Amino acid sequence: MFVVRPSRMNDLDGLQALAQKTGIGFTSLPDDRPTLKKKLQASIEAFESDGDTATSNSYLLMMEDTKTGKIVGTAAIIVGVGLERPFYNYRLLRQTQVCYDPPTRVDTELLHLANDFSLDTEVATLFLDPDYRRDNLGKLLAKARYMFIASHPERFTDRVFAEMRGWVDENNNSPFWEAIGRHFFGMDFKTADEINGMGNSQFIADLMPKFPIYTALLPEAAQEVIGRPQDAARPAYRLLEKEGFRYTGAVDIFDAGPVLEVDKSLIWTARNSIEATLGGTVDGVTENPAYLIANPDLKNFRVTMAHVVDGSRGVWLCSDAAQALDLKEGDALLYAPIEKARIAE
Repeated sequence: MFVVRPSRMNDLDGLQALAQKTGIGFTSLPDDRPTLKKKLQASIEAFESDGDTATSNSYLLMMEDTKTGKIVGTAAIIVGVGLERPFYNYRLLRQTQVCYDPPTRVDTELLHLANDFSLDTEVATLFLDPDYRRDNLGKLLAKARYMFIASHPERFTDRVFAEMRGWVDENNNSPFWEAIGRHFFGMDFKTADEINGMGNSQFIADLMPKFPIYTALLPEAAQEVIGRPQDAARPAYRLLEKEGFRYTGAVDIFDAGPVLEVDKSLIWTARNSIEATLGGTVDGVTENPAYLIANPDLKNFRVTMAHVVDGSRGVWLCSDAAQALDLKEGDALLYAPIEKARIAE
């Protein structure tokens, strides 16, 4: 069985093992031990905080194989984005110009440097070990964040967003970076990406062009990837769309990956979660589970997948799921369907 839980300091080795598998462009999980250690410490402090949304808090969750203790995935929720360092992005805006003599209309798009996601909540750092991308484990890892938001909505701002990795070619080259970034930063995409991943965003403010950029002046290859996610990120993109996230024209300044956003109250998993108590357990192991089950306790937050059966004294779970969630009879829990119900034709 697999469970998603808050990270601990002894997860450092497992977290670094994941970081070594992410590849270029995954700036939020660099293969740098001191940086990863800081992330773990920040998460511990976030879970111990009072959850004030006017301060910066970063909650890091880990997916663990309960049979082996191996860390197989991680995901984060960051509150107060931009408080400690600016969160820059490009906002894609349309401009229309009209001339009456001769009659001409020109529609153009411009990239405006912005940091308008400041103080919002970001769902980030979603990474599952490639060997475990099966049996709905990716959905468990991604949706565990929304179960946490449903369990403690007061800890999160109304606007929630997610930044996707932009498209790069088979050699990890970004057409968008080559068209813009390289001219202003004097370095290749990989180097700039690594610097940003280490937490240094000041060089962006110092070197990035401050004036709007007409997309029509960019090479066609760069224009084509604006708002286009990396091929490997498309499943995660679709999952976000199913949760209610929408692309509204904001893109990453390095690779033009799309930024999707949603109102907290409209997140599908959180909106469809149900509060209940554990009425009892039955022996056996869940096969083809239909529900996400969460222990909503802040310090002992946990999520797994199992079946739920309504009873007169609460809901019933298989004993393995209850054990993984550290729940006993009478304890509060939260559950939500993994998938939207399909309507029979």
